[in-house]
Amino acid sequence: MRILITAGPTREYVDDVRFLSNASSGRMGYSIAASALARGHDVVLVTGPVDLPVPDGAEVHSIETTDELRAACLELFPACDGVIAAAAVCDYRPRRRVDGKMTKTGQPIVMELVETSDVLAELGSLKEHRWVVGFALESQDPRTSAMRKLRMKRCDCIVLNDTSAISSPDNHIEILSPDAETVAEFHGRKSDVADRLMEFIETSIVGH
Repeated sequence: MRILITAGPTREYVDDVRFLSNASSGRMGYSIAASALARGHDVVLVTGPVDLPVPDGAEVHSIETTDELRAACLELFPACDGVIAAAAVCDYRPRRRVDGKMTKTGQPIVMELVETSDVLAELGSLKEHRWVVGFALESQDPRTSAMRKLRMKRCDCIVLNDTSAISSPDNHIEILSPDAETVAEFHGRKSDVADRLMEFIETSIVGH
């Protein structure tokens, strides 16, 4: 299979030097990419800024902003069999980016934020014969929030984890089906979780 995998954070710039982002290390997405390659798949990795070695054999596309992630995924997805969306997308961006570098004035500033593009929802709307696996990192009412994402983004399943996964070498994931059933649950090192997730995708999503 040829698999599109997204990994790492996105950044939304306030000015030329400051940005909004999150603490994602990219380890989960990179572990999935390495596992998929080891299992003989072609991997197209769209990655935000991370401090990780690129998995040997992956076709890598580096991005920073959510709009760059969107553009890359929309271009690459049609030639893939499915997508595993593990990137931690920044949900908001400043309505207006300041040119240059803002200087202190001694006064408070107010920043208006607007939502960024929903990349996975767009891919889900274009899925046709392809499969879509989403990730949901939730802390409040996690199952309800994850299921809402699954249905809105037309995922074949969604991988639920929590904030303890951020920048950690370990992860604990729960895979939810469109029927809101827990169809698998894995925990351990992210590399081991990635192996078990790939096996699940091969047998239960692709081979279903």
